[in-house]
Amino acid sequence: MKKLNPEKVARLHSYDDLLNKKYGKRGTPERAASENKAIAYYFGEILKARRKELKLTQQQLADKAGKERSYIARIEKGETNMQLSSLLKISAALGLKFSLHE
Repeated sequence: MKKLNPEKVARLHSYDDLLNKKYGKRGTPERAASENKAIAYYFGEILKARRKELKLTQQQLADKAGKERSYIARIEKGETNMQLSSLLKISAALGLKFSLHE
């Protein structure tokens, strides 16, 4: 079994260390903004994957959800944060269901 080089181990950083360096510590406006962007991107990817799975165009999804196609495009690119009501409408149009648990 290969041994770890202590000098290399000492130079390793945790993921949190890297985020702190790039976006600031937890609780700072910069870190909150980066986390919000990450969440928007994540939800956009989920919705886009489901839309493609159903073989819907962005326009078809927009029509089913009562939204503009450009809004669907911005969501899928992670460029906008959705209100909960929009998330629920789009999710329903995609046949996705949510449940809240305590």
